[in-house]
Amino acid sequence: MPHSPSTVPHPRDVYLVLEDFGGGLGRAWSETNEDDAGRATLMRQIMEGQYQHPARIVVFNTVEGWSRDVTVEIADELRRCFVEFDDIAPAALEFIERVGRS
Repeated sequence: MPHSPSTVPHPRDVYLVLEDFGGGLGRAWSETNEDDAGRATLMRQIMEGQYQHPARIVVFNTVEGWSRDVTVEIADELRRCFVEFDDIAPAALEFIERVGRS
């Protein structure tokens, strides 16, 4: 049987956010456009306030076959790069304070 090439052109890390909607709504994985699932875009979206209460952030790579929780890692990285952002959403500050390490 001939070998078929992969339908995925390059290994790519995909980031998803578990958003806590509070009250009776609970938590759900936020819908994300395929082109917006990278680390830099995710960090910018958090700083802009596109996520109101991110509870968990997971990165995965189906080509390489792994996944992991990067919630604390992202919060720490956002804390270190505050100066790169002109305006920081209150939700981003709350996320960094709640999750980030000193």
